[in-house]
Amino acid sequence: MRKSWPERSYSLTFSQAFYIEVLGAAVHKVAILTYDGAALFELGCATELFGLPRPEFESWYECEVVTFAEGPLRTGAGLQLLGKQVQDLSAYSLLVIPSWPTAKAVVADDLGEAVRQFHREGKRILSFCSGAFLLAELGLLNGREASTHWRYAELFQSRFPLVSYVPDVLYIYDGTIGCSAGSSAAIDLGIEVIRGDFGYRVANTVARRMLLSAHRGGGQSQFVETPVPEKTSQFTQALNWALGHLNTRIEVDTLARQASMSRRTFDRKFRANFNITPKTWLTQQRLVLAKQLLEDSTHSIEKVAELSGFENATTMRHHFRKELSVSPSIHRRHFNAAP
Repeated sequence: MRKSWPERSYSLTFSQAFYIEVLGAAVHKVAILTYDGAALFELGCATELFGLPRPEFESWYECEVVTFAEGPLRTGAGLQLLGKQVQDLSAYSLLVIPSWPTAKAVVADDLGEAVRQFHREGKRILSFCSGAFLLAELGLLNGREASTHWRYAELFQSRFPLVSYVPDVLYIYDGTIGCSAGSSAAIDLGIEVIRGDFGYRVANTVARRMLLSAHRGGGQSQFVETPVPEKTSQFTQALNWALGHLNTRIEVDTLARQASMSRRTFDRKFRANFNITPKTWLTQQRLVLAKQLLEDSTHSIEKVAELSGFENATTMRHHFRKELSVSPSIHRRHFNAAP
């Protein structure tokens, strides 16, 4: 059974809003940082997410694998890699760090200063798996919440006590810095970023082509769907039923009956799977539906609230502000392509 993760809020940075409102999606120039001894899987995830050409989309990322070291670089199983050698990162707007050595190592001055400058300019940085070690080593995670692969959790916390380590999450992303847990959680963070940059339709298309579950999501982001257990059961069928009836009033007792469980058993199983209450989960799913409607339709805010199951537009606005730190109108302004 896959463990679930709580959600946290996410809001657009000024630079993201500027890119979306003024410059458009084409400004997203991505640098994927590699080094001697890089982890191939996370590097592959980064290139699949951001570097694979997708001519079917009107706008997409411009991506390069870069290094501050002289090549060729060694990777796993004796493979060698030639990245683009750079002196700085000024040409890019998004930096992805797929991995980094967990053993304490000296960070080259030019690399460290380039990453710090990138951060000072308010540009976005994503770390996958052990990539968080580089950001923490440079002090960029001090006073922030961060995460990495569970096997490195104790080491990470002991070396970086000024970082607020968060266990049991797929990823953390506040719009400026994102840290994913290990392996496939990197894909979840990447899909979250794509969703924020290009909207639900593009992100869902990419996710489907990567054979991701439609319900797989991470905690701690604005645009993520909470996960649904993959094994079919009366419990999962009850959740699927709820997803198909979000525009109606759904009581938790009704969900428990759909799952053929007592309310107490249902609540306990829900908490074990999701670490949240059924009521919170329903609100999250209604937010997901509301965001899709805001992006894909021209319905009024009141109609979107009705179709997504909120009591009224005021209630929906409250949950947008509380959970996402933006209003429905601002979300639509950023991500609805319709005039």
